[in-house]
Amino acid sequence: MSATQHIAVLGAGPAGAAVAIGLIRLGYRVSVLSEMHRFEAIEGSSMRVLDGLRHAGLVQAAATAMEPTPRLVEWNGVRRTPNAEHLLDRRRFDLALLSDLTAAGVEVCQARVQSVRKVDAQYDIQVESSDGVSNVRCDFLVEARGRLAPQDGRRERGPETLSLLHQWRGQGGPVGSAVESLPDGWAWMARLPDGRCYWQWTLDVGSTTLPPRAELDRFCDARRTRGLTAEFFGADAGLPATVFARNSTAILSAESGSDRWLRVGDAAMAVDPLSGNGIFQSLSSALQAPAVIHTLLSDPEHAELALRFHRDRIAHLFQRFARIGRDFYAMEERWAELPFWAIRRQWPQQAADSEVVERAVVRKAAVLAGDRIREAEVVVTPEHPMGIWHLDGIEVAPLVRSLQQDPKAPVLDQVPPSHRPMVQAWLAQQGF
Repeated sequence: MSATQHIAVLGAGPAGAAVAIGLIRLGYRVSVLSEMHRFEAIEGSSMRVLDGLRHAGLVQAAATAMEPTPRLVEWNGVRRTPNAEHLLDRRRFDLALLSDLTAAGVEVCQARVQSVRKVDAQYDIQVESSDGVSNVRCDFLVEARGRLAPQDGRRERGPETLSLLHQWRGQGGPVGSAVESLPDGWAWMARLPDGRCYWQWTLDVGSTTLPPRAELDRFCDARRTRGLTAEFFGADAGLPATVFARNSTAILSAESGSDRWLRVGDAAMAVDPLSGNGIFQSLSSALQAPAVIHTLLSDPEHAELALRFHRDRIAHLFQRFARIGRDFYAMEERWAELPFWAIRRQWPQQAADSEVVERAVVRKAAVLAGDRIREAEVVVTPEHPMGIWHLDGIEVAPLVRSLQQDPKAPVLDQVPPSHRPMVQAWLAQQGF
């Protein structure tokens, strides 16, 4: 059945590319429609992100990452280098994504999407490319155009946030990145050996008064010649830069999908990426989407289950990343009463955390079973509110239920000897 189904993915970022290759692996015909970024950028990533890209089939994209370099962090008046960061030239990275898609057999169309409308059981997409205006028909639509994707319905929003992206070329120096907290926000910065410099200043919209556009460059230049930024870039800090503005407000879409379309990546949920976490967040909501789509198209009787799985996962990721950001902002205590920090230290509210269970509970939930979504018994724990189905193939719900009925039940007898240490350690973590 899948060979006759045509799926269109709008957007060729990490999320859209990962979904497209996942669907190709399941036998679908897939087209990716996207236009290239309008500006260049540098982005940070971790080894976990690079492993995720490779796992998703985005090998060439992962290969564009530079060698790891220590990331200097100055937060709450303390300077340290807690971890390393792989820098990515975003234009090279995006071109490599297209190469990965083409190598996997995905049809790639570099074009601007003009309109999308539903025609009977299909979607008609009008696109404009260098060859003119044309139309693409598909049976299923994946929305992966990031924050700029059209939204239907109400969205949950975090504090209104703006990022000013600065890029310029200096004399060059050792590759590196750094993060600095400021009274009215925070900045991430990076430098490449060829002299390219990148500085992103993140601000609170409601409490920041920006000058007119004609004076914005001078206003930002004054900030780039202070503190850690001035030290990091040295003589290059005060050079003229090109400035772009980007909305960085955390958003959770009210609608994540239906039986014929699905949102992934930043189009579904986007949280303040802090430093080097943007690609990871995007991939986190996309890697299991092919199984959701496959279930919707091949097992319509499980459509509601698949959509609930996707919706719940998106909402869970949104809350989890938002809480990570809140806790990180709370570490900056020098300006706790100033607007930027006061608002973000309290969002999302602590009450959202109380929904986490206090001990292991067995429940039925939607799970990823191979290439489809199915229902199974899982164990919900404080560390895993979405539930754990199995540990390396060993289902844990029957073991937990037995121990809840009889704490001395010999449940490890049901586990292969090679897996017993792992299962025993996990059970002990749950208090058994």
